[in-house]
Amino acid sequence: MVRKKESCMFAIIHEIRRNWVLYLLVSIPLAVLIIFQYIPMYGVQIAFRDYQPVRGILGSPWVGLKYVRKFLGSYQFINILKNTLSVSLYSMATFPLALVLALMLNYLPFNRYRKVIQMVSYAPYFLSTVVMASLTIQFMDAKTGLFNIVLGLFGVEPVNYMAKPEYFYSIYIWTGVWQSVGYGSIIYIATLSGISQELHEAAIMDGAHIIHRIWYIDIPGVLPTFCILLIMRAGSIMSVDFERIYLLQNNLNKSVSEVISTYVYKQGLQGTIPQYSYAAAIGLFTSIINLVLLIIVNGVTKKLSGESLW
Repeated sequence: MVRKKESCMFAIIHEIRRNWVLYLLVSIPLAVLIIFQYIPMYGVQIAFRDYQPVRGILGSPWVGLKYVRKFLGSYQFINILKNTLSVSLYSMATFPLALVLALMLNYLPFNRYRKVIQMVSYAPYFLSTVVMASLTIQFMDAKTGLFNIVLGLFGVEPVNYMAKPEYFYSIYIWTGVWQSVGYGSIIYIATLSGISQELHEAAIMDGAHIIHRIWYIDIPGVLPTFCILLIMRAGSIMSVDFERIYLLQNNLNKSVSEVISTYVYKQGLQGTIPQYSYAAAIGLFTSIINLVLLIIVNGVTKKLSGESLW
């Protein structure tokens, strides 16, 4: 038994010495993951304590699920949850658009036009969130906004869209689509390029149209990638993009734009007395819900398509 352990240890040391460069490359992202993702989990217990910075984490009194119950019993809870789910589900409905764009580019006959369209569709992704939100607010301005100017040419009266709660979800989602759909299509374009051209040639010889080739060759080819991305997207349903929604938020649309992430920020940092424990409890609550949804969607996807994260 001792000899087996020694031989196993010797084999491990020999493997590390032989491929030390590869292990060094792996160790860097692994160290980053441990330092910034796992070590901070020690602070999760703040959610179960009445945290006071002077006393520290261990010195603060243990209160259990006090702050989770406080959030669930808050008069704002239902509205915040509804807003968060509305934004997330609306965003999920636009999730396949990146795949649609990739399929359109894949069948575009002119290579030069394809490159131009790709460049134009990728460009908005590299705009900062602050610039993106500022452009959106300027475009939607009632007096000088480009959107109202164009509609005015067709006799439509100008509207301050950012002040209308009923338009907020559409503004938030479709500006996000404009910014990210091109970049999101890259992974699908890469997957489509890996599909054997012999299948397309055989389909063309059999008289298949483009729609048939997309349905019977391309869709099955990208389905594993689509399922994995869908599962990962489902695991963040309760985590709405904080920065952009916070920058687009104002007092007039706050009734529909106040989501969990903005509520946590305001309760944890913006109040007269920062409520660190309350904010941590809400964050932990949403993380657990996201984990449960991830497991459920992963199981359903695995049963229906055979593809899953694990």
